[in-house]
Amino acid sequence: MTHLIDIERYPLHSPDSPAWADLVARCQDDLDRDGMFNLPGFLRPEALTRAVDELTAPLRDQAFVHARRHNIYFRDHIDGLAEDHPALTRFETTNRTICADQIPGAVVLQIYEWAPMAAFLAAVMGKPALFPMADPLARVNVMAYSQGQALNWHFDRSEFTTTLLLQAPQSGGAFEYATDLRSDTDPNHAGVADLLTGRLAPRQITLDPGTLNVFKGKNTAHRVTPVAGPRDRVIAVFSYFDRPGVLFSEAERKGFYGRAA
Repeated sequence: MTHLIDIERYPLHSPDSPAWADLVARCQDDLDRDGMFNLPGFLRPEALTRAVDELTAPLRDQAFVHARRHNIYFRDHIDGLAEDHPALTRFETTNRTICADQIPGAVVLQIYEWAPMAAFLAAVMGKPALFPMADPLARVNVMAYSQGQALNWHFDRSEFTTTLLLQAPQSGGAFEYATDLRSDTDPNHAGVADLLTGRLAPRQITLDPGTLNVFKGKNTAHRVTPVAGPRDRVIAVFSYFDRPGVLFSEAERKGFYGRAA
């Protein structure tokens, strides 16, 4: 894995070392403060080039175009909210997606399946263990966003999301978020409405290719702004769970990927 990951900077392979403990502590501090942590330069430059090259053809020839109009909750009805409530404002999300079964042996799969990766994430998240997803499609997804395409406002279903940015667009494609906009006990519909109508300004970051990002998005609203220019935004999404054997349902696979198997 040394040829793919900058393990001198990020010693995930050495969990008994002081450097590993320092990295975990720093990432935990960032999570507590910002709801995310970033590891710039996680992927070595040569590996980044290889990763992009080997995904180009599948993204061009095999990708599923995922397009949907949705509100921030991905639900048509929210108890207590009128249909025209600003918190239920609908947006468009569009991208191209390829799945793990379409990229056997790819750099992103090698990193995802490397055991020290899951062990490191588990330590940062304070969990006994994390496991790769068993679903042959959903375990790793690669999304490409072209001119005008965006990932619009939403809350995540999972506790945290792990992504690896592979290619940045010429412009646009910024990550915007509003930390802890709601809680498990307070949906804060008024605050959500303020965000969606522009009365609440989100925070914004722009990541460099090769950056690993771990983000707690269950209660933090977030989006990626529309891409501009001829170069796609390409990002890999890794799915880990605190139990083994997790699978999507057939309906979920068809909804996300246009196929069940």
